[in-house]
Amino acid sequence: MPAQAELDVLLQKATRRRLAKFDELRGKVTQTGEFWDVVVITAADKKQELAYQQQLSEKLKRKELPLGVHYHVFVDPPGPKIGNGGSTLHVLQCLEEIYGDKWTSLIIIIIHSGGYSQRLPHASALGKIFTALPFGDPIYQMLELKLAMYIDFPTHMNPGILITCADDIELYSIGATEVIKFDKPGFTALAHPSDLTIGTTHGVFVLDSSALSEKELEYRSCHHFLHKPNIEKMHQSGAVCIRRDCSQPDSSGEHNDLKMDYEYVYTDSLFYIDHSIAKQLLTFFKQLDTLCCEIDAYGDFLQALGPGATPDYTKITDNVTKEGSQLGEVRQKLFSLLKGTSLNVIVLNNSRFYHIGTTQEYLFHFTSDSKLKLELGFLSKAFSIFPDKTENSDISACIIQSILDSRCVVAPASVIEYSRLGPEVSVGANSIISGCCISANADVPPNTFVSSLSVRVNGKVMYVSIVLGVEDNLKKNVKLLSDIHSLQFFGLSLLQCLDLWDLRVSDQLFSGDKTSLGLWTARIFPVCSALSDSVRVSLKMLNAVQNKSAFKLNGWKLLSIEEMLFYKDVEDMLKFRQQIYEEITLQRHKEKSDL
Repeated sequence: MPAQAELDVLLQKATRRRLAKFDELRGKVTQTGEFWDVVVITAADKKQELAYQQQLSEKLKRKELPLGVHYHVFVDPPGPKIGNGGSTLHVLQCLEEIYGDKWTSLIIIIIHSGGYSQRLPHASALGKIFTALPFGDPIYQMLELKLAMYIDFPTHMNPGILITCADDIELYSIGATEVIKFDKPGFTALAHPSDLTIGTTHGVFVLDSSALSEKELEYRSCHHFLHKPNIEKMHQSGAVCIRRDCSQPDSSGEHNDLKMDYEYVYTDSLFYIDHSIAKQLLTFFKQLDTLCCEIDAYGDFLQALGPGATPDYTKITDNVTKEGSQLGEVRQKLFSLLKGTSLNVIVLNNSRFYHIGTTQEYLFHFTSDSKLKLELGFLSKAFSIFPDKTENSDISACIIQSILDSRCVVAPASVIEYSRLGPEVSVGANSIISGCCISANADVPPNTFVSSLSVRVNGKVMYVSIVLGVEDNLKKNVKLLSDIHSLQFFGLSLLQCLDLWDLRVSDQLFSGDKTSLGLWTARIFPVCSALSDSVRVSLKMLNAVQNKSAFKLNGWKLLSIEEMLFYKDVEDMLKFRQQIYEEITLQRHKEKSDL
């Protein structure tokens, strides 16, 4: 494997080439074999499906995607959550319904984007796959980036299906004469060298026993697959590889034989299935009648594969968010169906895997992570108006498709996207501002998350701004009202906050399932008739918490984040983004003509 600095440059070159190749295809009709026949995005519910379809049609209209391709959004069936594994099975059924027998001759990509993005809440309304990235003109979103990074795959792929998620980025470099081929029967997965800590939160491959050569690209077979194993399990299973670290001489200039060995494992990202496997999975799905539990496409499909697979995992529920009574039985059936199927692994020794699924990861990768910035060409100011000032010239803040007054102050390590900020606005460090209009004097404290949504209430467009701490846990919930003191809002107990806001603790304070009480379902965000008012009022709420002073909310109509997603007006949010886009374009034309 190359040294880190060398790998940075290799990845930068390989990535730029793929981006350029994708840019060539944007807005053009693709030839057979040049691109995917079908691109599928999965959605969790009807509201999300509609939001995704609207954004897809806007992209196609603006020629931001390759044309002549079938783009689909498939929504999970109503009822219990079915996970990305269940979603994959449901997509296979949808494809058969649309394409009949022809579906087995197509090259298809499925991008799972059906979550509610509770750990990256500014992506909740419009979807993680439509998360803006700080480069490109027009701005790239995760969808374009994923399609660009996989641009070479369709040409060297047998008819089949590639399965990936919406919140990760895989960058890789291979030799000039090498190609990645997905042409073997069964399952084929990409594998990336990672340290053991990363292995504990991903899938880990136990490769066959023949020695690794550490070439840029290797085709291997996998003995068995571990899903989010602990470090002890990785060692016991033979998943850990060791590389002698003899790269650096010691202080005397000699290479020291006592240098630490470097331990690493190969972790998963995306995988491919050929159509014979897809047909088997579809038959299995039809026989189930209805699926009432969450299946994981990685944990429940891949753990059944390879000669070393055992059914032990079918009884383990440590990594399961919600165990349904059907889960054990479905896992057993899947194991019986897939047992003996080969798991081919494409080892990419010159690769990096990035996950952008939480506010902390998002802030780090967009503002501080010099590696990803270099590899992808991330900008501090991407398609935005924010006149350069000496004191701001080298800050690590990140501004994406936004208009900021020259007197506005943005502290380092913050991200501003799709927003308009006036002259008397200051944004503290490590904050996220999304979809906001802040015109009046406002101080956004450090570590603040602010995201404005358009909602349609009683036929009228209104606005609500979510204000939280970037580390607040929206997934945490309690079952009883008496336990809500354990919920935290910006470092303070939610109970204390409610007291400052003059809100009474009752069932009415929470939306939805009354045994799942948390920040996600708390009705604490005021509805306003103007976008700028909604941010102003929500910041007053936050100010009251920080200063432990009163700010009454009991006269306002209040919504929970869960309700905002139900009432969201996607069209109005996209219209606001479009206005910013047009204003920036106009300003740029003006600047060019003035030169």
